[in-house]
Order: sequence, then C-alpha cells, then structure tokens
Amino acid sequence: MSAYDAVKFLHILTVVFMAAPLYNLIVVNERLRFGKAPYAVDRYFENLIKTNAMRCFVFQATAFVTGILLILLPGESLSVLFTNRILLAKSILLLVLTILLSYVHFGIQPRIEALLTQVQSEQIPPVIAEQLLPWRARRKKLAGFCLFFVVTLVLLGLQVFVRFDPLLTGLLILLAALFSWRVYKTNIPYGWF
Repeated sequence: MSAYDAVKFLHILTVVFMAAPLYNLIVVNERLRFGKAPYAVDRYFENLIKTNAMRCFVFQATAFVTGILLILLPGESLSVLFTNRILLAKSILLLVLTILLSYVHFGIQPRIEALLTQVQSEQIPPVIAEQLLPWRARRKKLAGFCLFFVVTLVLLGLQVFVRFDPLLTGLLILLAALFSWRVYKTNIPYGWF
C-alpha cells in the first residue's frame, strides 16, 4: 500500500467519524422520550453531546491535513484548491463546519453549562428549563445543518475521483437534506427508516 492510499483511507475514515451531528441529534431526540427527566439523566445526555465537540475538532483537523496531503503527495500544487470546484466546495464546507462547531462549543454550550450548574435538586426547575430550551433548540438546529454538510462532504469527496451526473448530484444533495431534516425532526429507531 502506498502512502497516498494510506492517507486516502485515513481521510475517508475521518469523515465517517465526523458523524457526531447524526448521533447528537439521535441523543437529543432520545432525551425527549424521557419527558421531564431527572437531572442526572439530563446531565448524562448533555455530557455525551458536550464531549463530542472536541472529538469533532480533531476529526476536522485530520480531514484538513489528510486532504492537503492527498493534494501534495501526487505532486499537485495547493492552487488546485481554488481551481478545482469540488475541492473548493469541500474546503468551504469544512470551514463552515468548523465555524458552526466553534459557535456551538464556545458560544452555546457554555450558556447551557452555566444554566445547568444552577440546578441544586434532582429535577431541573421550570425556570431553568425554560432558559435552556432556546439554547438547546439552536444547538439542535445547527446539528441538523452540520449533518447535511457532512453528508454533502462525503458526496463531494467521492466526486474528486469520479464525477457524478449533475442531476444525480442534485438528487443526492436533496436526499441528504431530507434525511438531515428527518433526523432533526424525529427519532430514527431503525436507521434510514
């Protein structure tokens, strides 16, 4: 196996591991099934979501570095990032994902954590629950967008090597949007179904 093939494998595997938005949405939708959950349950779900951010930063950085290596190892110039529309779109989407994750991790999550530190009982008081709701709703909405962007990155990643018919690409992007919307809105107990 060549170094290029090993880096390509790591690049693809990294994007698979960037599925945190999917699983965060699943966690959020599962939490809703509890209704008024005890604080310990809520804290557990919140910790799952919170700790995924650092992992995702690492996977995004790995995707960036391995993507650059996939350009440089065969002897290409980095200028191809601007001349190849697929690579440019992938780069922009990765940047958008990093910005959204940064906003969630450094903007939204600290507000949620600050509210949760005020809880002194087994249940989250209604006044704190009301304040948590808009922050959690915003985070969930952004996770839906991030899921769509990750699926689109996978689609574009395939097209670096083999171009799809533009109609098929459009259809797959539409299906990615519909799937992301479905995961955002509902619990998906059977995966695709």
